[in-house]
Amino acid sequence: MKIILLCVGKTTSKNIQSMLEDYEKRLKEFIAFERIEILDSNKKKGLSTQSIMDFEAKEMMSKIKNSDFVCLLDDKGTELSSVQFSDFLQKKMLLSVKKLIFVVGGAFGFSDEIYARANEKISLSKMTFTHQMVRLFFTEQLYRGFSILHNKPYHHE
Repeated sequence: MKIILLCVGKTTSKNIQSMLEDYEKRLKEFIAFERIEILDSNKKKGLSTQSIMDFEAKEMMSKIKNSDFVCLLDDKGTELSSVQFSDFLQKKMLLSVKKLIFVVGGAFGFSDEIYARANEKISLSKMTFTHQMVRLFFTEQLYRGFSILHNKPYHHE
């Protein structure tokens, strides 16, 4: 299985970028992982919210195939503990999912088209975080999930 983190916009914080790279490097011990950052249309002046969401949806859909399992990181999603998330990952591997794509939306969230395409929605928290922080928190949780599955001493209950 390959896991992709599909994000709107670039990671501009050097500190967050450094920490992301650290967890991405650690993940290679367990799984094929790639972070894809698509163009952020929010910076284009004069576009309506709907136009921005439609543009981002088009960019996202260009990276998603029909056979991919798509999971939105969305505040309306199911909240999971780290152990429950590791179970989620294990189930996807047992089901022989070839590509598991986790999506971080833009500033205005996801369009109806993306919600319709999603197979699952997971919430990292009821709190609101910057999209750049979400990338880091999620990548750390992904590493934690695989550490749990491989009985590594990273997670403590």
